[in-house]
Amino acid sequence: MAETPQVVLTIAGFDPSSGAGVTADIKTIAAHGCYGVACITAMTVQSTAGVRRVEAVDPGLITETLNELAADIPIAAVHIGMLGIAKVVRAVAEFLAQRQGKSKLPNIVLDPILRSSSGAELLDAPGTKLLIERLIPLATVLTPNVDEAAVLTGLKVTNLDEMRTAAARLHEMGSPAVVITGGHLDKAIDLLSFTTKHGVEQEVFKAERQRSNSTHGTGCAFATAMACHLALDRGLAEAALLAKTYVTAAIAAGHPLGRGTGPVHHLYRMNQQRRAASSGSES
Repeated sequence: MAETPQVVLTIAGFDPSSGAGVTADIKTIAAHGCYGVACITAMTVQSTAGVRRVEAVDPGLITETLNELAADIPIAAVHIGMLGIAKVVRAVAEFLAQRQGKSKLPNIVLDPILRSSSGAELLDAPGTKLLIERLIPLATVLTPNVDEAAVLTGLKVTNLDEMRTAAARLHEMGSPAVVITGGHLDKAIDLLSFTTKHGVEQEVFKAERQRSNSTHGTGCAFATAMACHLALDRGLAEAALLAKTYVTAAIAAGHPLGRGTGPVHHLYRMNQQRRAASSGSES
């Protein structure tokens, strides 16, 4: 009998172009050998050219969906992406809070999606405030990019030193571990910062900046990949490094799609496996 894979729950919006959101998350989860289940928080009208409209899902439906999934399937990690409005943030926070204790959901990765790369608002101001107050303290690890870290902390975040300062502020706000991703900077630097009984430890991950137009969904892919690695019992530093490696490769393997910013290639490993199989059959 085949071994049962670890289950990763993604709570996020729906992107019809599948570059980001739940469909992209499911691809990322599958790419890591896990099984993905999902709760959609918002429907969007978008393509590679940008987000045109956002319509939040009824919070009651979200609560019912999450309770049904959690009662039926053992969940090894949770990825939280786009939430849209304060009522949805509250529904997700209450669901997680109710499961504190023996049935606490492990490995909660919160990707605080506030605005799309095209400039569309993806979480309203009351929702951002509630995310700070209710969700950040419940998360195992927070994965903002530099712009999101700046909004959450009210600080300027444009270089590594400022990333360190922002991470310290996020720890004060209740986050035990933070990965601030710097893919928008001139040099692709990510900072992992986490609290221990001895204080705060930090690691810096560097990579060459990818010159590619296939970058839609990088934040979702990174956070979801981290959730998968944590579900597979890898430590924070290893999970962050492997997630960064995965996203870098997914960008490099991307192919042009649409008239805007194309998606990363979440399932690039399938192409590698096919090429390997093909080479083996020819020898």
